[in-house]
Amino acid sequence: MTMKNKRGFYVKMKLLRMKNNKNEKPFLLRHFKWVLWFSLSFYFFVRFLNNHEPSTSSLRTTLVNHSSHRALSESVLQHPKADQGMLNGLKVYVYELPSKYNTDWLANKRCSNHLFASEVAIHNALMKSDVRTFDPSQADFFFVPVYVSCNFSTVNGFPAIGHARGLLSPAVELISKDLPFWNRSNGSDHVFVASHDYGACFHAMEDRAVADGIPEFMRNSIILQTFGVKYQHPCQKVDSVVIPPYISPESVESTLSKSPIDGQRDIFVFFRGKMEVHPKNVSGRFYSKRVRTEILRKYGNDPRFYLKRHRYAGYQSEIVRSVFCLCPLGWAPWSPRLVESVALGCVPVIIADGIQLPFESTIPWSDISLTVREKDVAKLGKVLDNVASTNLSDIQRNLWDPKLRRALLFNDDVATGDATWEVLVALSKKLGRSHRRSRVADE
Repeated sequence: MTMKNKRGFYVKMKLLRMKNNKNEKPFLLRHFKWVLWFSLSFYFFVRFLNNHEPSTSSLRTTLVNHSSHRALSESVLQHPKADQGMLNGLKVYVYELPSKYNTDWLANKRCSNHLFASEVAIHNALMKSDVRTFDPSQADFFFVPVYVSCNFSTVNGFPAIGHARGLLSPAVELISKDLPFWNRSNGSDHVFVASHDYGACFHAMEDRAVADGIPEFMRNSIILQTFGVKYQHPCQKVDSVVIPPYISPESVESTLSKSPIDGQRDIFVFFRGKMEVHPKNVSGRFYSKRVRTEILRKYGNDPRFYLKRHRYAGYQSEIVRSVFCLCPLGWAPWSPRLVESVALGCVPVIIADGIQLPFESTIPWSDISLTVREKDVAKLGKVLDNVASTNLSDIQRNLWDPKLRRALLFNDDVATGDATWEVLVALSKKLGRSHRRSRVADE
């Protein structure tokens, strides 16, 4: 091909390309379907990663996901309906904290089934409750689920709560940093559980608990705690609700299926638990303020008193056979025996001066129990003989009301009248703390 012909060929090709380009659609239009498919695929892939990523130090993703999936989540949850009439429209938002603060501890099965396990039970029940809201702007209260009592000692097996403050503090820092609700009220509409000897003071020994006090960051909040007394105490300088210790409702049901609550009771006075011959322990403290030692000394050889110092897995079968069950203080005033006695129909004999009992506005404690002052334990035999010969049948009739047993037991799902329900009733009486309610009132 000559140079002239080559030039002509290139000119023709250029003119042809220009002609064809006039009719050619833009790239995006020509490939619209592919661009759309790629964009949608990328969008849903990113959403999948966001919705399935493990818990991190941020709560914002959780909050966004809850808003977008609220309708789905509420339709999936299946649980018994509880009567909402007494709760004044109460709504609770449950923080979904990283699992290290709560559910990781459930690897130890004891975590959800020991006397401090109300922190787990209340959390589980709220997660499935009608009072739960997935929209924090509609919440009256904010529940902070941190399990601090599941760190069991390798020495004696008891819950060790020395790490409690170190677990709670970063949890509060997390929710106050990532979300606005803590800071706007300084935590006054936030709820914690402290189901330990001296509640939110987080120590089993009273002198140490008093010295440490309630953590400053929790002092404006509402504490659900087993500790309660009717006199001023540093571990009670907080708005609190006194709750019962955890007793498995399944274990109670199993015991009553074998021995009915109104069955034969052939044990006059029952106590099984720690009773020190020498109450002063190695730390120099006197266990139970010597009360249990005095009971053992005075009545250890009395055939009417069934006193046992060692553990026995089937001890509930002894309670259901007993007329009176002793509930003396231990390190703290409260005792799980109080709940077990009521649940199994044994008249509780409370020996703990000044104790505040759980749900006093609901449970008529004076009609179903006896109270003996610590200094009067030497007169215990005469007191119980007198009751047995006078008004025992009246006390038992009141005590055996199934509503009382229900009020002291935590269930997996909130049911009208159970322990979590009673907590919600107590919170509904504190709605003056609700930021949402105060905001509506101002409008």
